[in-house]
Amino acid sequence: MTGWSWEYEGYEPADERLRESLCVLGNGYFATRGALPECVADEIHYPGTYVAGIYNRLTSEVGGRQVENEDLVNVPNWLPLRFRLPEGHWLTPDNATVLDHRQLLHLSAGLLERRTRYGLGGGRVLVVRQRRLVHMADPHLAALRTEFTAEGFSGPLEVEAALDGGVTNAGVPRYRDLDGRHLTHVHTGTAAPDTVWLRCRTRTSDIRVGMAARLTTEAPVTVRHELPCAVQQVTLDLAAGRTVTVDKIVALHTSRDPAISDPLHAAVDRAGRVPGFDDLLRSHLTAWDQLWRRAELDVPGESGRILRLHLFHVLQTLSPHTADLDVGVPARGLHGEAYRGHVFWDELFVLPYLNLHLPEVSRALLHYRHRRLEQACTAARRAGRLGAMYPWQSGSDGREETQQLHLNPRSGRWLPDHSHLQHHVGSAIAYNVWQYCEASGDMEFLHTKGAEMLLQIARFWADKAVYDESLGRHRIKGVVGPDEYHEAYPDADVPGLDDNAYTNVTAAWVLTRALELLDTLPEPRRRELVERIGLDGGERELWEEVSHTLHVPFHEDVISQFEGYGKLAELDWDGYRRRYGDIRRLDRILEAEGDTVNRYQASKQADVLMLGYLFSPAELQGLFHRLGLRLEEETWRRTVDYYLHRTSHGSTLSGLVHGWVLARCRRAEAWKFCQEALQGDIADVQGGTTGEGIHLGAMAGTLDLVQRGLTGLETRGGALWLDPVPLPELSAYGFALRYQGNWGVRLHLERGKLDIAVPSSDASPIDVRLPDRAVRVQPGETARLELPD
Repeated sequence: MTGWSWEYEGYEPADERLRESLCVLGNGYFATRGALPECVADEIHYPGTYVAGIYNRLTSEVGGRQVENEDLVNVPNWLPLRFRLPEGHWLTPDNATVLDHRQLLHLSAGLLERRTRYGLGGGRVLVVRQRRLVHMADPHLAALRTEFTAEGFSGPLEVEAALDGGVTNAGVPRYRDLDGRHLTHVHTGTAAPDTVWLRCRTRTSDIRVGMAARLTTEAPVTVRHELPCAVQQVTLDLAAGRTVTVDKIVALHTSRDPAISDPLHAAVDRAGRVPGFDDLLRSHLTAWDQLWRRAELDVPGESGRILRLHLFHVLQTLSPHTADLDVGVPARGLHGEAYRGHVFWDELFVLPYLNLHLPEVSRALLHYRHRRLEQACTAARRAGRLGAMYPWQSGSDGREETQQLHLNPRSGRWLPDHSHLQHHVGSAIAYNVWQYCEASGDMEFLHTKGAEMLLQIARFWADKAVYDESLGRHRIKGVVGPDEYHEAYPDADVPGLDDNAYTNVTAAWVLTRALELLDTLPEPRRRELVERIGLDGGERELWEEVSHTLHVPFHEDVISQFEGYGKLAELDWDGYRRRYGDIRRLDRILEAEGDTVNRYQASKQADVLMLGYLFSPAELQGLFHRLGLRLEEETWRRTVDYYLHRTSHGSTLSGLVHGWVLARCRRAEAWKFCQEALQGDIADVQGGTTGEGIHLGAMAGTLDLVQRGLTGLETRGGALWLDPVPLPELSAYGFALRYQGNWGVRLHLERGKLDIAVPSSDASPIDVRLPDRAVRVQPGETARLELPD
């Protein structure tokens, strides 16, 4: 492994799923897992290709109930390319002798390379070298170059390449009781002597998919059609020591694409006119080079290498091509089928990074939410509420996609799923609207679509809050917070918790921002919005009142995760660690024992501590002050310490948030959690989950930890606010960002010094605010600032 590559030596069947996820290639439009082309989907391998935003809904029978689920569709597999000696079996690492095997992911080039030496017996060796790309310049193209070299023999080698429309969604074992057959009406054909095509459609969403493959080599290509596959065959004449090359170039379109008449015609046309592999590689490398310059990241050592891998996967999922699509942030990227490809709140950890590098992508992701605002308002009305109630899990059209049941693999039982009560997703959307506009200066978006979302989310919170005479405060009841372990009170007949601190404080923030926005909107636009949504003066007065009176519970002089948390039983943490070792999924362990985590002070992930992730210390104190509460620094420290000892880190986001918060208040312990966040996917700390798709929020969050967490960077009030917290383990680092029209602004921190370089342009100067001073950096200037101890 080098700074710009990720390498695996040797063939390890047990590691294949993990490697396939971490070696995914994509371009923001589609992505393909890093499976070996000669291998089919089985218990070891899982080739999968996913197009952003392509969902399909199916109904399955589970436990005597009809359960409906919408999935990100595994579209036809363009990878297959297998080979054998005449009359022999098709060679794979699972049925042949592997003398050596090496897989290398070139991050700078967006290129996956593999080299395998197959032992054929009698001193004969077949060397297979492949290079693969999913084109970053043209989002509809992919290419595979395979080079065969015979050692110690000469003779024919049979090669078959295919487009396979017989794929299903079967990449997550616990979903296998559910129907995964999303494709239908598979047809294949021949477009030219060297080109075959495949078309199909999704079963219920009726999205048409067209795919074409062009095969180029020195020998004649023949074709056969064996539904659901289009197969191209060639017999190569190998001579000892001579390399023979086979190039496969693939085009992919769907009926959701703009500026086409038919996806099949578009795919065939594109495959027939694009240049060869070498030319495609050159334009692909140029596109990646440009992308890396926009997202420059300079962190030394092993941490820097891991961060670069994380950035690579973020850019493959959400690239500049994403700006043209109607898609959200899939929690597991375009890397696998876990969470069914749904959109959760993970954008809360992704957009703050993108805002300062690819703001046009952030804007597109917020457009995805705005297009589904009407559906969120409909959901609120059905729940008897005003405003917008966004779903916890979103897919194609914005309805609630959270499953009604989930499987505990440890007990084998299907259990009710109440995570749809995580209404805090609405606050995350509002937060992202505000952060995007602060970072980009996009007032047009804030005053139009952003304002519409922000006001409707605020309206929902004000209407959901109920006044408690005994407390003299408003309360939000029957919700679930970021800690998904607690869905109900012990022995309660109905799900939901009251006064989740994270939910209430963020709701107060949303209401405050909405009121501020109403005051600053241009009068004609404010009048339009008020008329359109029917906002009256009484509602605005209610928003003001609720934003000052939402209840935040405390116990033992720490912030309570929710009302009554302090009355729950303490868990025997040491005992459970002795018995089970890894207790990240404590909820599954307890349920399998016939118990429930609802009875204990035990959290899956940071919940209250998320407040310290979203808001700077000063802003968080200001929020509590608005609520008529004092949040002393010592109270916050006690709160951090309290939950630090009661969290199992069952989410990859938990270590990230803990590292972020501890960097501000308990620096000596911060790096341990930062390292856990960095290792989350590469070491598969969740125990097999990375093979089902990477954790995009955690990956983007580690990048943002460097960008905003350790620098204390905030974008507010038209300025860049910085308050760095140097960690001994990361004493020097730098990155580039884009801020309000200034491209390629570079920040570098090292040994108490901060350099800010603003490239020459006609953009406005950047106002920088440090704790002890304010400076203005003009375009074309570099400011070197001494930092306070």
